[in-house]
Amino acid sequence: METTSLAPSLKNIAPQQEYLLQASILDANRDVLLHRLRGLCDNAESNFETFADYEAVYVLSFLESSAVQQSQAVSFRVRHALDDPEAPDHIRYIGQAELGDRARPTLVRACLDVACSSNVREFLQEMGFKLDYDCVMKGYFFHKGRMKVTVYKIFRLLQPGKTDSSNWEPLSMSHLVELSVVAPLGQEQIGEDMKNFAEQLKPLVVLEKFDHRRLHN
Repeated sequence: METTSLAPSLKNIAPQQEYLLQASILDANRDVLLHRLRGLCDNAESNFETFADYEAVYVLSFLESSAVQQSQAVSFRVRHALDDPEAPDHIRYIGQAELGDRARPTLVRACLDVACSSNVREFLQEMGFKLDYDCVMKGYFFHKGRMKVTVYKIFRLLQPGKTDSSNWEPLSMSHLVELSVVAPLGQEQIGEDMKNFAEQLKPLVVLEKFDHRRLHN
């Protein structure tokens, strides 16, 4: 990936925020949730839309060993569609969750997602980034207006970088459920819309906002 060709395009990208709610559901209850979503979301009469993505997370830490390391590390997520090899890879930056008003119905964080060439991993490594972890995410996605719902299972790779299904191992006996919207800054009404949609999925799943920084404590 050439930095000279990437730089001009980045100047034209408007700042984006991701509004996010998450939950999990046991594998045994997945199909019930899928049919509920099919009835609530757009294109209800079409077949379930599926995806299978390989994701590699690269981290650049400014301090080798410090309690501040997690907060100062910069990470990029690179995704490759295993079910559509001709599709471009995507590199994604996700910022820290905004503290803001605790009454906000969703987690809000900066987000930047762009298509890139397939050698982006080598580019990141040359910049000093190191592979933190990689995994495969396989599941289903739905749309309700501008809201996106994904229901997927995470598989760890027994050998890093090897994406053959024989190298997959389920991380748990549940699926992750995410409700998200990526939009320009300042559209707070989105959070209320997401909250109202999430209410329709109770008690099957309870979508909540999680402060991911607590996972490192």
